[in-house]
Amino acid sequence: MSEHLLRAEHISVIFKSTHGRLGALDDVSFEISQGEFVCLVGPSGCGKSTLLRVLSGLLRPTGGQVYLRGKPLSGPCGDVGIVFQEANLMPWRTVLRNITLPLEVQRMEALETRQRAADLIGLVGMKGFEQSHPHELSGGMAQRVAIARALIYDPEILLLDEPFGSLDALTRERMNLELLRIWEIRRKTVVMVTHNIREAILLSDRVIVMTARPGCVLDDLRVTLSRPRSQSLVYSDAFIDLSRRIRESIR
Repeated sequence: MSEHLLRAEHISVIFKSTHGRLGALDDVSFEISQGEFVCLVGPSGCGKSTLLRVLSGLLRPTGGQVYLRGKPLSGPCGDVGIVFQEANLMPWRTVLRNITLPLEVQRMEALETRQRAADLIGLVGMKGFEQSHPHELSGGMAQRVAIARALIYDPEILLLDEPFGSLDALTRERMNLELLRIWEIRRKTVVMVTHNIREAILLSDRVIVMTARPGCVLDDLRVTLSRPRSQSLVYSDAFIDLSRRIRESIR
């Protein structure tokens, strides 16, 4: 791995509510190298999604700072793409025009926009569905489009917030393998939130385990399983041992 691309330093987030101050994150620090695939796991409500919003620049932390290539991240930027649990596609736009939307907003030249979109449609396995609308797509297909849309402006970092959480188990397994395939080709730096320990181990180079709210880093485990990976890895002793360690940490 090369030098650190993304660094979270003493991140704290406190929300104000009618019930007083609610601590979401407390003194969270870690570093991520270029090309790494890192998964965040932890109990529900521990602040994983909040942390992802901070890393994207969408949410300013109450304390601490995020650094991108050593410089403070002060807001959203083109170097960071994000995919949420819901695909959030524009229902009146086709697959093609959902993918091209970010570049249309930036007023990029139409020919380059179409070429980038065509390349990504092939990459995510949606060739032949360019003119389909969101209501004609399955959940997995919609998330493929959302991933392509996030990649259209070629960000260095891709943030994924439980992107397959709403899918059935078999579709989720297929999408995990698809995401691995896409990552192997593009080698983006990926930070992914998931509740699924098996998914985290299968996909990532490291698994960061967070405590219950207010979330902080409890453990940072390196996944040394060889790549490329397949679903059969989940039955290996090394996989099972790491799964047990993560589960015990969360408990």
